[in-house]
Amino acid sequence: MSGIYLHIPFCKQACHYCDFHFSTQLGKKEAMVQAIAKELVLRKSEVDDVVETIYFGGGTPSVLSNEEIEFLIQTVYDHYKVMDQPEITLEANPDDLVSSRAQSRDFFSTYKKSGVNRLSIGIQSFFDEDLKLMNRAHNASEAEKCIQEATEYFDNITIDLIYGIPGMDNDRWKANIQKALDFGLPHISSYALTVEPRTALQKFIEKGVVPNVDDEQAQEQFYILVDTLEAHGFVNYEISNFGKPGFFSKNNTAYWLGKTYVGVGPSAHSFDGKNRSWNIQNNPIYIKKITEGILPLEIETLSQTDRYNEAVMTGLRTIWGVSLENIEKEFGPDYLDYLNQQAQKYIEQGLLQIADGKLLATKKGKFLVDGIASDLFMVNLEK
Repeated sequence: MSGIYLHIPFCKQACHYCDFHFSTQLGKKEAMVQAIAKELVLRKSEVDDVVETIYFGGGTPSVLSNEEIEFLIQTVYDHYKVMDQPEITLEANPDDLVSSRAQSRDFFSTYKKSGVNRLSIGIQSFFDEDLKLMNRAHNASEAEKCIQEATEYFDNITIDLIYGIPGMDNDRWKANIQKALDFGLPHISSYALTVEPRTALQKFIEKGVVPNVDDEQAQEQFYILVDTLEAHGFVNYEISNFGKPGFFSKNNTAYWLGKTYVGVGPSAHSFDGKNRSWNIQNNPIYIKKITEGILPLEIETLSQTDRYNEAVMTGLRTIWGVSLENIEKEFGPDYLDYLNQQAQKYIEQGLLQIADGKLLATKKGKFLVDGIASDLFMVNLEK
């Protein structure tokens, strides 16, 4: 099974913490949609498997019109083998969906008719103080209204929440989680606020306008999140993702399990099992090249060590862990020995464990898992 990711590189305004590729200039939106559709056609020979997931990410895909979304979905169906009832996810922001009651009803009903069956809504917080600090385009009232209306049309909804926001104490974080639970949502994705280079947030912190992120408080809030959601029947199936049984993201799960996918649009990444590729991060050049029938991408062939490192990183972030049998089978006994040796100190510290032949992060180790995984990476043991 394969997946298709469509990167929609537009946003109404720039969030202070975001370093993804996007533009707030929407004048080329129509040309971009046509270019993305053409890239889908140009790359159809890369996908032999049946397409299981279609994911609209960004940027902000909800800036597209209903007709543009339907056009891109139909382009996938016209040129790829698509399974019956694939998971089709659309990322959306509340302010795009609730400008008026009539308009929001039209959005949701048309999304369903076009084939979208999963919404990913960028809530981030239910409190105006947090939303203003992050420069989100919506307010707390719109966040709640959006979810209320979305649940009338969709069963499969996920929202994003951010913890570790300067000024957000644990009580407000608990209130955020409770608000999400009150809506009866089946999936929540949650991330620590990170200070990325060259973002507005970094500049504000350097100037003292905004307090720096408190890593200890972020860790506290992560474990509040884990404990609360697990007590309400959610499974923390990946470090940042919590789903009720039957509502895990098929798109993201495929990525963590190493399945192949094609990414179209500026800056989109692809993986065919052996190679990674990524498109140019420049909207005008992307449109020009695609219009000329040229794929503006770079390709990296993954070495055995690269593939081992990715298997460790993605495996440790999930409930499925790193299969020790698969490590030996795919990479050889030297890699397995190295992994066991490097993991031993973390096992002794109670941060990792081995269960059923798999190396897993313990609850204590979850928040630290990226740093732990990097210490298990192999640098130069190629043969």
